[in-house]
Amino acid sequence: MGSGQTVAVFGAYGHTGRFVVAELLKRGYVPVLSGRDADKLKALAHETGLDVRVASVDDPASLDHALAGTAAVINCAGPFASTTAPVIESALRARIPYLDVAAEIEANLDTFAHFADRAREAGAVIVPAMAFFGGLGDLLATAAMGDWTRADSAHIAFGLSSWHPTAGTRLSSAVSRERRGDYRLRYTGGQWEHRTDAPPTLEWPFPEPMGPRSVIGEFTMADVVTVPSHLSIPDVTTYMTAEAAREVVASDTPAPAAADESGRSDQTFLIDAVVRSGDTERRAVARGQDIYAVTAPLVVEALERVLTGRTHAVGVASAGEMFDAPDFLSALFPHITLELHP
Repeated sequence: MGSGQTVAVFGAYGHTGRFVVAELLKRGYVPVLSGRDADKLKALAHETGLDVRVASVDDPASLDHALAGTAAVINCAGPFASTTAPVIESALRARIPYLDVAAEIEANLDTFAHFADRAREAGAVIVPAMAFFGGLGDLLATAAMGDWTRADSAHIAFGLSSWHPTAGTRLSSAVSRERRGDYRLRYTGGQWEHRTDAPPTLEWPFPEPMGPRSVIGEFTMADVVTVPSHLSIPDVTTYMTAEAAREVVASDTPAPAAADESGRSDQTFLIDAVVRSGDTERRAVARGQDIYAVTAPLVVEALERVLTGRTHAVGVASAGEMFDAPDFLSALFPHITLELHP
């Protein structure tokens, strides 16, 4: 466990950041609370008794101070289009591992494009999208692949009972839409396509008890960046239950509300990851509660494995490449339940 190691959490006072701070404390780490808003940091420090270091992505010296003497940094502050590069640069200067929970497709593409060579040459560890979107689906697809060295396609279907977005999700989505313009992204034939047509509405055969549900096809999430970054799969598609897709963009959908003492909402999820090669398919299924809350055990489990040397790569690598996927997923119980169907 953490054995008192200090870990900087940038964006510690955000919705997901608070879950991450709580998970770090549970595992014996000492979070260093960091971010741009001094008042929110002070309020969280009053609740937790933890050290506060105000920092801004516009002030490299403040970031260096925030990371000084820490074992690693977890970036929970969106929009990640603005925060990833400055915090990674500071982590490289401090020679510490960097992990983030970014679900922004463009931010994750930037991390791979801009830091892969530098991080590898420096022997640094950078794990982007170590979250529900980007990380968990990648681990499931990797576990489903098993001993296959390539597959024809990967399909990751998200069955959410509801999707009440946080303020951070809304802000990050707005930044992504601004960067993307009037097109959407699809990964097919081993490359990215810019599409202007509407994504298809399909029916996905989720395992029981959920069963078949209407989904938005080509609802491209961060997993479409992480999966092909290390798996030889030319077509990667993600799907979202239609009701959840409508809720997350509706202006009147409320923010998540706590339904238990840990702060989790009553939202439930099922992820159905299917890889196909010819007429053969393999499947991995995960179930759990609250997509924001489950990000905390995901990223902290990753942190623990990085700090104890249980990694398979150096440089910028997604969850499925960096870690032993089946073992990692098994370690997440009881936060998720897992089924593998080779």
